[in-house]
Amino acid sequence: MSAFEAQLFSEIDKLRVQLLNNVDIIAENQRVVEEISQDEILTQIEGVILGIMTSLSRDEVPILVLPNRSSWANISFDSAVGLQMSSEHSVTSIRSDCPSSVTKFAQILKILSVIYRLVQSNSYATKRDIYYNNIQLFRSQRTVDSIIDDISCMLKVPRRSLHVLATSKGLISGDLCYLEEDGTRVDCHPSSAAVSISANIGGIRNIISSAKFIMIVEKDATFQRLLDDDLCTKLSPCILITGKGVPDVNSRLMVRKLWDTLHIPIFALVDADPHGIEIMCIYKYGSVSMSFEAHSLTVPSVMWLGLLPSDLQRLRVPEDSLIPLTKADENKLNSLLKRPYLTSQPDWCKEIELMQQSKVKAELQSLSSIAPDFLTNIYLPNKLRYGGWV
Repeated sequence: MSAFEAQLFSEIDKLRVQLLNNVDIIAENQRVVEEISQDEILTQIEGVILGIMTSLSRDEVPILVLPNRSSWANISFDSAVGLQMSSEHSVTSIRSDCPSSVTKFAQILKILSVIYRLVQSNSYATKRDIYYNNIQLFRSQRTVDSIIDDISCMLKVPRRSLHVLATSKGLISGDLCYLEEDGTRVDCHPSSAAVSISANIGGIRNIISSAKFIMIVEKDATFQRLLDDDLCTKLSPCILITGKGVPDVNSRLMVRKLWDTLHIPIFALVDADPHGIEIMCIYKYGSVSMSFEAHSLTVPSVMWLGLLPSDLQRLRVPEDSLIPLTKADENKLNSLLKRPYLTSQPDWCKEIELMQQSKVKAELQSLSSIAPDFLTNIYLPNKLRYGGWV
Protein backbone atom coordinates (compact mmCIF):
# COMPACT_ATOMS: atom_id res chain seq x y z
CA MET A 1 0.00 0.00 0.00
CA SER A 2 1.33 3.42 -0.98
CA ALA A 3 1.81 6.25 1.54
CA PHE A 4 -1.15 8.04 -0.10
CA GLU A 5 -3.41 5.00 0.35
CA ALA A 6 -2.25 4.52 3.94
CA GLN A 7 -3.12 8.12 4.74
CA LEU A 8 -6.41 7.96 2.84
CA PHE A 9 -7.62 4.86 4.67
CA SER A 10 -6.18 5.43 8.17
CA GLU A 11 -9.37 6.99 9.59
CA ILE A 12 -11.53 4.45 7.77
CA ASP A 13 -9.46 1.62 9.26
CA LYS A 14 -9.93 3.11 12.74
CA LEU A 15 -13.67 3.26 12.16
CA ARG A 16 -13.70 -0.36 11.05
CA VAL A 17 -11.99 -1.42 14.28
CA GLN A 18 -14.70 0.39 16.26
CA LEU A 19 -17.42 -1.25 14.19
CA LEU A 20 -15.91 -4.71 14.62
CA ASN A 21 -15.83 -4.20 18.38
CA ASN A 22 -19.55 -3.49 18.23
CA VAL A 23 -20.46 -6.37 15.92
CA ASP A 24 -20.68 -8.97 18.69
CA ILE A 25 -22.79 -6.66 20.85
CA ILE A 26 -25.14 -5.95 17.96
CA ALA A 27 -25.33 -9.64 17.06
CA GLU A 28 -26.45 -10.48 20.59
CA ASN A 29 -29.32 -8.00 20.29
CA GLN A 30 -30.41 -9.06 16.84
CA ARG A 31 -32.71 -11.99 16.43
CA VAL A 32 -31.30 -14.69 14.16
CA VAL A 33 -33.35 -14.66 10.96
CA GLU A 34 -33.91 -18.33 10.29
CA GLU A 35 -34.94 -19.65 6.92
CA ILE A 36 -38.55 -20.81 6.92
CA SER A 37 -39.16 -24.14 5.25
CA GLN A 38 -41.52 -24.50 2.32
CA ASP A 39 -43.73 -26.84 4.34
CA GLU A 40 -44.10 -24.21 7.07
CA ILE A 41 -45.15 -21.57 4.54
CA LEU A 42 -47.68 -23.94 2.92
CA THR A 43 -49.06 -24.81 6.37
CA GLN A 44 -49.50 -21.12 7.22
CA ILE A 45 -51.37 -20.40 3.99
CA GLU A 46 -53.53 -23.47 4.54
CA GLY A 47 -54.28 -22.11 8.01
CA VAL A 48 -55.58 -18.85 6.52
CA ILE A 49 -57.81 -20.72 4.06
CA LEU A 50 -59.02 -23.09 6.79
CA GLY A 51 -60.05 -20.06 8.86
CA ILE A 52 -62.14 -18.76 5.96
CA MET A 53 -63.75 -22.17 5.39
CA THR A 54 -64.52 -22.48 9.10
CA SER A 55 -66.24 -19.08 9.11
CA LEU A 56 -68.35 -20.08 6.09
CA SER A 57 -69.34 -23.38 7.70
CA ARG A 58 -70.63 -21.44 10.71
CA ASP A 59 -72.50 -18.92 8.56
CA GLU A 60 -70.07 -16.25 9.73
CA VAL A 61 -68.51 -13.57 7.57
CA PRO A 62 -64.91 -14.47 6.58
CA ILE A 63 -62.47 -11.81 7.72
CA LEU A 64 -58.75 -11.43 7.06
CA VAL A 65 -56.75 -9.63 9.74
CA LEU A 66 -53.66 -7.71 8.61
CA PRO A 67 -51.11 -5.91 10.79
CA ASN A 68 -51.26 -2.13 10.28
CA ARG A 69 -48.02 -1.33 8.40
CA SER A 70 -48.54 2.43 8.16
CA SER A 71 -48.78 3.57 11.78
CA TRP A 72 -45.91 4.85 13.93
CA ALA A 73 -47.97 3.65 16.91
CA ASN A 74 -47.06 0.09 15.92
CA ILE A 75 -43.33 0.80 15.84
CA SER A 76 -40.66 0.35 18.46
CA PHE A 77 -37.02 1.39 18.11
CA ASP A 78 -33.93 -0.64 18.95
CA SER A 79 -30.57 0.98 18.23
CA ALA A 80 -29.14 -2.39 17.18
CA VAL A 81 -32.00 -3.19 14.81
CA GLY A 82 -33.75 0.02 13.81
CA LEU A 83 -37.49 0.45 13.44
CA GLN A 84 -39.34 -2.78 14.12
CA MET A 85 -42.98 -3.72 14.44
CA SER A 86 -44.14 -4.06 18.03
CA SER A 87 -45.44 -7.43 19.14
CA GLU A 88 -48.64 -5.70 20.28
CA HIS A 89 -49.62 -3.94 17.07
CA SER A 90 -52.95 -2.68 15.79
CA VAL A 91 -54.59 -4.53 12.92
CA THR A 92 -56.85 -3.87 9.96
CA SER A 93 -59.80 -6.16 9.23
CA ILE A 94 -60.57 -6.99 5.60
CA ARG A 95 -64.20 -8.13 5.47
CA SER A 96 -65.63 -10.19 2.63
CA ASP A 97 -69.12 -8.67 3.04
CA CYS A 98 -68.12 -5.01 2.95
CA PRO A 99 -68.27 -3.19 -0.43
CA SER A 100 -65.18 -1.14 0.45
CA SER A 101 -62.99 -4.17 1.20
CA VAL A 102 -64.43 -7.13 -0.72
CA THR A 103 -62.16 -6.43 -3.72
CA LYS A 104 -59.06 -6.40 -1.53
CA PHE A 105 -60.27 -9.62 0.12
CA ALA A 106 -60.45 -11.27 -3.30
CA GLN A 107 -57.07 -9.84 -4.32
CA ILE A 108 -55.40 -11.25 -1.20
CA LEU A 109 -56.88 -14.71 -1.77
CA LYS A 110 -55.79 -14.68 -5.41
CA ILE A 111 -52.20 -13.78 -4.52
CA LEU A 112 -52.17 -16.34 -1.69
CA SER A 113 -53.16 -19.01 -4.23
CA VAL A 114 -50.36 -17.90 -6.59
CA ILE A 115 -47.81 -17.97 -3.75
CA TYR A 116 -49.01 -21.40 -2.66
CA ARG A 117 -48.41 -22.82 -6.15
CA LEU A 118 -45.00 -21.15 -6.40
CA VAL A 119 -43.80 -22.50 -3.07
CA GLN A 120 -45.29 -25.94 -3.72
CA SER A 121 -43.54 -26.22 -7.10
CA ASN A 122 -40.35 -24.50 -5.85
CA SER A 123 -40.60 -21.96 -8.66
CA TYR A 124 -40.40 -18.17 -8.67
CA ALA A 125 -42.38 -15.31 -10.17
CA THR A 126 -41.89 -11.55 -10.23
CA LYS A 127 -44.44 -9.13 -8.83
CA ARG A 128 -44.92 -8.01 -12.42
CA ASP A 129 -45.82 -11.60 -13.43
CA ILE A 130 -48.47 -11.73 -10.71
CA TYR A 131 -49.98 -8.42 -11.84
CA TYR A 132 -50.29 -9.58 -15.44
CA ASN A 133 -51.81 -12.84 -14.20
CA ASN A 134 -55.04 -10.91 -13.59
CA ILE A 135 -54.89 -7.24 -14.57
CA GLN A 136 -58.66 -6.82 -14.28
CA LEU A 137 -58.67 -7.90 -10.62
CA PHE A 138 -55.54 -6.09 -9.47
CA ARG A 139 -55.99 -2.89 -11.54
CA SER A 140 -52.49 -1.62 -10.74
CA GLN A 141 -48.97 -2.89 -10.02
CA ARG A 142 -48.92 -0.87 -6.79
CA THR A 143 -51.88 -2.92 -5.48
CA VAL A 144 -49.97 -6.16 -6.03
CA ASP A 145 -46.81 -4.76 -4.41
CA SER A 146 -48.70 -3.63 -1.30
CA ILE A 147 -50.67 -6.87 -0.89
CA ILE A 148 -47.54 -9.02 -1.18
CA ASP A 149 -46.00 -7.00 1.66
CA ASP A 150 -49.26 -7.36 3.63
CA ILE A 151 -49.16 -11.14 3.16
CA SER A 152 -45.48 -11.27 4.10
CA CYS A 153 -46.28 -9.35 7.29
CA MET A 154 -49.41 -11.40 8.05
CA LEU A 155 -47.60 -14.74 7.68
CA LYS A 156 -44.40 -13.37 9.30
CA VAL A 157 -42.45 -14.66 6.32
CA PRO A 158 -39.83 -12.63 4.36
CA ARG A 159 -41.01 -11.83 0.85
CA ARG A 160 -38.15 -13.76 -0.74
CA SER A 161 -39.36 -16.89 1.10
CA LEU A 162 -42.74 -16.49 -0.62
CA HIS A 163 -40.93 -17.12 -3.94
CA VAL A 164 -41.92 -13.66 -5.19
CA LEU A 165 -39.15 -11.57 -6.71
CA ALA A 166 -39.05 -7.88 -7.56
CA THR A 167 -37.11 -6.35 -10.42
CA SER A 168 -34.27 -4.35 -8.89
CA LYS A 169 -33.77 -0.69 -9.74
CA GLY A 170 -30.45 -0.26 -7.92
CA LEU A 171 -26.91 -0.36 -9.34
CA ILE A 172 -23.54 -1.39 -7.89
CA SER A 173 -19.92 -0.93 -8.96
CA GLY A 174 -16.50 -1.45 -7.42
CA ASP A 175 -14.21 -4.08 -5.93
CA LEU A 176 -16.73 -6.90 -5.76
CA CYS A 177 -17.36 -10.31 -7.34
CA TYR A 178 -19.98 -12.91 -6.41
CA LEU A 179 -22.00 -15.84 -7.70
CA GLU A 180 -25.73 -15.69 -8.37
CA GLU A 181 -27.90 -18.60 -7.25
CA ASP A 182 -27.84 -20.07 -10.77
CA GLY A 183 -24.02 -20.04 -10.80
CA THR A 184 -23.60 -16.88 -12.89
CA ARG A 185 -20.42 -15.01 -11.90
CA VAL A 186 -20.97 -11.27 -11.46
CA ASP A 187 -17.99 -8.90 -11.67
CA CYS A 188 -18.72 -5.37 -10.44
CA HIS A 189 -15.26 -3.94 -11.10
CA PRO A 190 -15.59 -0.51 -12.76
CA SER A 191 -13.85 -1.54 -15.99
CA SER A 192 -17.36 -2.25 -17.25
CA ALA A 193 -20.74 -0.56 -16.75
CA ALA A 194 -22.42 -0.62 -13.34
CA VAL A 195 -24.18 -3.89 -12.50
CA SER A 196 -27.90 -4.10 -11.74
CA ILE A 197 -28.54 -5.35 -8.22
CA SER A 198 -29.74 -8.96 -8.16
CA ALA A 199 -33.44 -9.74 -7.87
CA ASN A 200 -32.57 -12.64 -5.54
CA ILE A 201 -30.15 -11.34 -2.90
CA GLY A 202 -30.68 -14.42 -0.75
CA GLY A 203 -29.16 -16.58 -3.50
CA ILE A 204 -25.89 -14.61 -3.71
CA ARG A 205 -22.82 -16.53 -2.50
CA ASN A 206 -19.02 -16.55 -2.72
CA ILE A 207 -18.67 -12.79 -2.22
CA ILE A 208 -15.09 -11.66 -2.89
CA SER A 209 -13.96 -8.10 -2.15
CA SER A 210 -10.96 -6.18 -0.84
CA ALA A 211 -13.00 -3.00 -0.44
CA LYS A 212 -12.14 -0.68 2.43
CA PHE A 213 -15.60 0.88 2.49
CA ILE A 214 -19.02 1.00 0.84
CA MET A 215 -20.56 4.29 -0.29
CA ILE A 216 -24.33 4.54 -0.69
CA VAL A 217 -25.12 7.24 -3.25
CA GLU A 218 -28.62 8.70 -3.08
CA LYS A 219 -29.18 9.61 -6.73
CA ASP A 220 -28.42 7.78 -9.94
CA ALA A 221 -27.16 11.01 -11.59
CA THR A 222 -24.55 11.47 -8.83
CA PHE A 223 -23.65 7.77 -9.00
CA GLN A 224 -23.06 7.97 -12.76
CA ARG A 225 -21.00 11.14 -12.34
CA LEU A 226 -18.77 9.41 -9.80
CA LEU A 227 -18.29 6.48 -12.19
CA ASP A 228 -17.52 8.85 -15.07
CA ASP A 229 -14.93 10.56 -12.86
CA ASP A 230 -13.41 7.13 -12.12
CA LEU A 231 -13.96 7.46 -8.36
CA CYS A 232 -13.76 3.69 -7.81
CA THR A 233 -10.17 3.76 -9.10
CA LYS A 234 -9.18 6.98 -7.33
CA LEU A 235 -10.44 5.68 -3.97
CA SER A 236 -9.75 2.01 -4.71
CA PRO A 237 -10.61 -0.42 -3.28
CA CYS A 238 -14.23 0.53 -2.57
CA ILE A 239 -17.82 -0.28 -3.53
CA LEU A 240 -20.43 2.24 -4.76
CA ILE A 241 -24.15 1.43 -4.64
CA THR A 242 -27.27 3.42 -5.43
CA GLY A 243 -30.96 2.70 -4.94
CA LYS A 244 -31.78 5.57 -7.34
CA GLY A 245 -33.61 7.64 -4.76
CA VAL A 246 -35.86 5.94 -2.21
CA PRO A 247 -34.32 2.45 -2.18
CA ASP A 248 -36.23 -0.65 -3.15
CA VAL A 249 -36.06 -3.71 -0.90
CA ASN A 250 -33.37 -5.39 -3.04
CA SER A 251 -31.01 -2.40 -2.72
CA ARG A 252 -31.47 -2.45 1.05
CA LEU A 253 -30.99 -6.23 1.18
CA MET A 254 -27.78 -5.88 -0.84
CA VAL A 255 -26.32 -3.28 1.52
CA ARG A 256 -27.22 -5.51 4.46
CA LYS A 257 -25.73 -8.58 2.72
CA LEU A 258 -22.44 -6.73 2.14
CA TRP A 259 -22.35 -5.53 5.75
CA ASP A 260 -22.97 -9.05 7.10
CA THR A 261 -20.25 -10.47 4.83
CA LEU A 262 -17.54 -7.80 4.81
CA HIS A 263 -18.06 -5.77 8.01
CA ILE A 264 -16.53 -2.64 6.52
CA PRO A 265 -17.64 0.98 7.03
CA ILE A 266 -20.69 2.11 5.05
CA PHE A 267 -21.09 5.78 4.22
CA ALA A 268 -24.12 7.63 2.87
CA LEU A 269 -23.69 10.38 0.28
CA VAL A 270 -26.97 12.28 -0.01
CA ASP A 271 -28.19 15.77 -0.82
CA ALA A 272 -28.27 18.25 2.07
CA ASP A 273 -32.05 18.30 2.10
CA PRO A 274 -34.86 16.61 4.09
CA HIS A 275 -35.48 14.04 1.35
CA GLY A 276 -31.84 12.94 1.26
CA ILE A 277 -31.70 12.65 5.05
CA GLU A 278 -34.83 10.51 5.07
CA ILE A 279 -33.43 8.18 2.40
CA MET A 280 -30.26 7.75 4.47
CA CYS A 281 -32.41 6.93 7.52
CA ILE A 282 -34.22 4.21 5.54
CA TYR A 283 -30.91 2.43 4.85
CA LYS A 284 -29.76 2.85 8.45
CA TYR A 285 -32.93 2.40 10.50
CA GLY A 286 -35.59 1.11 8.11
CA SER A 287 -39.10 2.29 7.28
CA VAL A 288 -42.46 2.01 8.98
CA SER A 289 -44.03 0.03 6.12
CA MET A 290 -41.27 -2.63 6.14
CA SER A 291 -40.60 -2.64 9.90
CA PHE A 292 -41.68 -6.29 10.11
CA GLU A 293 -38.51 -7.18 8.13
CA ALA A 294 -36.15 -4.83 9.97
CA HIS A 295 -33.81 -7.62 11.07
CA SER A 296 -32.80 -8.33 7.48
CA LEU A 297 -33.04 -4.83 5.97
CA THR A 298 -31.44 -2.28 8.29
CA VAL A 299 -27.76 -1.42 8.73
CA PRO A 300 -27.41 0.71 11.91
CA SER A 301 -23.67 1.19 11.27
CA VAL A 302 -24.28 3.53 8.28
CA MET A 303 -22.46 6.87 8.70
CA TRP A 304 -23.45 10.24 7.18
CA LEU A 305 -20.54 11.30 4.97
CA GLY A 306 -22.19 14.20 3.19
CA LEU A 307 -23.47 16.52 2.03
CA LEU A 308 -23.70 17.95 5.56
CA PRO A 309 -25.49 21.26 6.17
CA SER A 310 -22.34 22.33 8.06
CA ASP A 311 -20.32 21.65 4.89
CA LEU A 312 -22.26 24.36 3.09
CA GLN A 313 -21.00 26.96 5.55
CA ARG A 314 -17.52 25.48 5.94
CA LEU A 315 -16.93 25.33 2.18
CA ARG A 316 -18.70 28.64 1.53
CA VAL A 317 -20.88 27.20 -1.19
CA PRO A 318 -22.11 30.17 -3.28
CA GLU A 319 -25.53 31.41 -2.22
CA ASP A 320 -26.93 31.14 -5.74
CA SER A 321 -26.36 27.36 -5.50
CA LEU A 322 -28.46 27.08 -2.33
CA ILE A 323 -32.22 26.48 -2.40
CA PRO A 324 -34.66 28.01 0.12
CA LEU A 325 -36.53 25.49 2.26
CA THR A 326 -40.21 25.11 1.42
CA LYS A 327 -42.94 24.73 4.03
CA ALA A 328 -43.03 21.01 3.18
CA ASP A 329 -39.26 20.83 3.80
CA GLU A 330 -39.65 22.48 7.20
CA ASN A 331 -42.45 20.06 8.13
CA LYS A 332 -40.28 17.11 7.07
CA LEU A 333 -37.36 18.33 9.21
CA ASN A 334 -39.68 18.70 12.21
CA SER A 335 -40.97 15.19 11.58
CA LEU A 336 -37.45 13.77 11.34
CA LEU A 337 -36.40 15.35 14.64
CA LYS A 338 -39.34 13.66 16.37
CA ARG A 339 -38.41 10.19 15.17
CA PRO A 340 -37.17 7.82 17.88
CA TYR A 341 -33.83 7.00 16.26
CA LEU A 342 -32.57 10.58 16.23
CA THR A 343 -32.39 10.69 20.04
CA SER A 344 -29.36 8.41 19.68
CA GLN A 345 -27.80 10.66 16.99
CA PRO A 346 -27.05 14.09 18.55
CA ASP A 347 -24.63 15.01 15.74
CA TRP A 348 -27.34 14.33 13.15
CA CYS A 349 -29.78 16.46 15.15
CA LYS A 350 -27.27 19.34 15.13
CA GLU A 351 -26.97 19.13 11.34
CA ILE A 352 -30.75 19.08 10.89
CA GLU A 353 -31.17 22.00 13.29
CA LEU A 354 -28.50 23.89 11.34
CA MET A 355 -30.54 23.36 8.17
CA GLN A 356 -33.61 24.68 9.98
CA GLN A 357 -31.74 27.78 11.12
CA SER A 358 -30.14 28.53 7.76
CA LYS A 359 -33.45 27.86 5.94
CA VAL A 360 -31.58 26.52 2.90
CA LYS A 361 -30.87 23.15 1.32
CA ALA A 362 -28.46 22.05 -1.40
CA GLU A 363 -27.89 19.22 -3.86
CA LEU A 364 -24.50 17.54 -4.20
CA GLN A 365 -24.22 19.18 -7.64
CA SER A 366 -23.90 22.54 -5.85
CA LEU A 367 -20.28 21.65 -5.11
CA SER A 368 -19.48 22.02 -8.81
CA SER A 369 -20.03 25.76 -8.32
CA ILE A 370 -16.76 25.72 -6.34
CA ALA A 371 -14.94 23.71 -9.00
CA PRO A 372 -16.18 21.26 -11.67
CA ASP A 373 -14.28 18.30 -10.15
CA PHE A 374 -14.61 19.39 -6.52
CA LEU A 375 -16.86 16.49 -5.42
CA THR A 376 -14.65 13.72 -6.79
CA ASN A 377 -11.14 15.13 -6.47
CA ILE A 378 -11.33 17.21 -3.29
CA TYR A 379 -14.51 16.81 -1.24
CA LEU A 380 -14.77 13.01 -1.02
CA PRO A 381 -11.02 12.21 -0.69
CA ASN A 382 -10.66 14.79 2.11
CA LYS A 383 -13.83 13.65 3.86
CA LEU A 384 -12.55 10.08 3.93
CA ARG A 385 -8.95 10.99 4.75
CA TYR A 386 -9.84 13.15 7.74
CA GLY A 387 -12.87 11.28 9.07
CA GLY A 388 -15.42 13.92 8.11
CA TRP A 389 -18.48 11.78 8.75
CA VAL A 390 -21.09 11.84 11.51
